[in-house]
Amino acid sequence: MDREIGVGGFAVSPLARRYVNEAHDSNRLSYGPFHRRFEAAFAAEHDSKYSVFCNSGTSALQIALQALKEKHGWADGDEVIVPSVTFIATSNIVLHNRMVPVFADVDPLTYTLDPAKFEAAITAKTRAVIPVHLLGLPADMDPILSVARKRGLRVIEDSAETMFARYKGRKVGSLGDIGCFSTYIAHYIVTGVGGLATTSEPDLQVRLRSLMNHGRDSIYLSIDDDKGATGDKLHEIVAKRFQFVSVGHSYRATELEAALGLAQLEEKDGIVAARTGMARRLSAGLKEFEGRLQLPTCPEGRDHTFMLYGLVLKNADKAPLVNFLEDRGVETRDMLPLLNQPVYKKMFGDLESKHPVAKSLNRSAFYIGCHQYMTENDADYVVEQFRAFFRSH
Repeated sequence: MDREIGVGGFAVSPLARRYVNEAHDSNRLSYGPFHRRFEAAFAAEHDSKYSVFCNSGTSALQIALQALKEKHGWADGDEVIVPSVTFIATSNIVLHNRMVPVFADVDPLTYTLDPAKFEAAITAKTRAVIPVHLLGLPADMDPILSVARKRGLRVIEDSAETMFARYKGRKVGSLGDIGCFSTYIAHYIVTGVGGLATTSEPDLQVRLRSLMNHGRDSIYLSIDDDKGATGDKLHEIVAKRFQFVSVGHSYRATELEAALGLAQLEEKDGIVAARTGMARRLSAGLKEFEGRLQLPTCPEGRDHTFMLYGLVLKNADKAPLVNFLEDRGVETRDMLPLLNQPVYKKMFGDLESKHPVAKSLNRSAFYIGCHQYMTENDADYVVEQFRAFFRSH
């Protein structure tokens, strides 16, 4: 195979190398200065008062739902609405919180939660909704938020695949109660594995930090929390260091990961510009195939920061095209099929027949890379492979 063009990549920049070396030389691995800088900068970048850095985007979702469940006194078996097209973590964390995921179909052009289908899925047991900002594009949040407020539902934004994007002037992660992001490999910011939760509610921020730290009493969530304390205050901290107020988790990250994240956050303008520029080049090259391919769309009032480049082969099974591309070094991924997963078919039966858009996308939708490690020649090569496929089919 002459070349391989993946869906993502990673390279350590000079700034990232410097920050990681500083963290290493500090002999501090647990929560420390790089965490605080990264969390504060990420929160500000996403129009939020707080962000909490943890060990994965899935962990961020897990503690987000648990924090809301505990705060509002929801019961086991209560329902949470999730889109029918998303990575399986979105609905798995509902199950892990002993709640019930209820699926709602998506918009056929944006692949994000259809607000009308969301409203139709609400029952007396619905407590929350998790709209997903997919591939770099925000979901249609105004109607979702309107319905949620009217029905008394809480909103968790699953923004694992979308950073820095605005919806009608506001950044993703600031629109609901809590926003959840991922810093896994191939994302905008890569820390190896990692995630963040954003919120502007002080109580939720404390709950999130506690839950990622075994459910510990908030008086002692960092080894710095007793620094400078004296007298009765110090004695209170000492007495409560090993008090736990929730059934929590060990979801903490390290200073080395925070240093990596901070460096890339400071370089985010170049990352976003490269991704959106690569997407424009792909769209220009693939435009001649619009009769057979559905290209990415970006409705008015939304940014698309293109973590990935989504495509739908119109009225056809994608398998021949996907295999053709893979054979020629162009890596692909299915566009997040959920309802047809073996484990969910076993648990829930036939869901696809109830969600026709998702069923169609499962058959025909996929994505390719459009990241900062691709060159213009790479993009042109990808377009040429599509051209070769359509010539031969």
